Amino acid sequence: MSPSADYAIETHNLRKVFGSHVAVRNLSLSVPRGEIFGFLGPNGAGKSTSIKMLLGLVRPTSGDSFVLGAASGDVAIRRRIGFLPEDFRFYDWLTATELVQLHGRLCGMTNAKLRERVPEVIDLVGLSQHQDRRVKGFSKGMLQRIGLAQALVHEPDIVFLDEPTSGLDPMGRLMVRDILRAERDRGATVFLNSHLLSEIEVTCDRVAFIKNGEVVVTRDLSATLAEEVRVVVDARHVSQQTVAGLTRWAEGIDVDQEHLRFRVRSTDVLPDIVRYLAASGADIFAVTQEHVSLEQIFVTIMGEDTSL
Repeated sequence: MSPSADYAIETHNLRKVFGSHVAVRNLSLSVPRGEIFGFLGPNGAGKSTSIKMLLGLVRPTSGDSFVLGAASGDVAIRRRIGFLPEDFRFYDWLTATELVQLHGRLCGMTNAKLRERVPEVIDLVGLSQHQDRRVKGFSKGMLQRIGLAQALVHEPDIVFLDEPTSGLDPMGRLMVRDILRAERDRGATVFLNSHLLSEIEVTCDRVAFIKNGEVVVTRDLSATLAEEVRVVVDARHVSQQTVAGLTRWAEGIDVDQEHLRFRVRSTDVLPDIVRYLAASGADIFAVTQEHVSLEQIFVTIMGEDTSL
């Protein structure tokens, strides 16, 4: 089959089997160009194997995968890809500058371009004052920063990042967030895997939830978090008949002696709900809206298997 020009990544029924173990069962995924895309799932869901197949590091058992319009693993396309793995190992006898230069050369950058770009990207990740230090003496956070620099030095069209904020303090995570948004703004696609759902929530445009080697659902994150409102009503004397009547406006209704919890699609229905409860004889003390986090959505979609 032929890839679509609209997508930076496409997979169709991608499958990988190691012996008797099915690592990726049936991965079908489409990632539009120019967005930050989150790849979420519990441990053992097949995320790392999927990324390795997209990069051409692991050969699929069956199925098709395309990156930037070419079959995964295409040598010419690899020069347009940036990659920061979770468990990276750098040549620790190199200085920060030498390390980033090496990766730039591997991507085909000229010496003139390297002289311009290497100091720029090292400054971007906040390591200018350490550019001549050997990476052997770097902290975990500093290694993470220089790892991001090597992934971005050649201004790739797509960047694969596996746990890019691991080992970073809050200011470091904020820096990474700003860098990823800048990459998107220049037209690059960012494919992001992270255990920090709070970071995914504030960074990504869309996310795919993967379980047992298959995409369960893909969501537009801004629309998903905006469309669902959770409400807590402090109320007493709420009958079962009243609760049943709430279903015309609300979903996921949970009730105890003093609280009603439910979901609504819009806050516009809340006045109707309050009037209905009061007319039904309920005593209402407070109505509170709750923010629906990505973590809550993750738990709802994945069920009990929520270990990241």
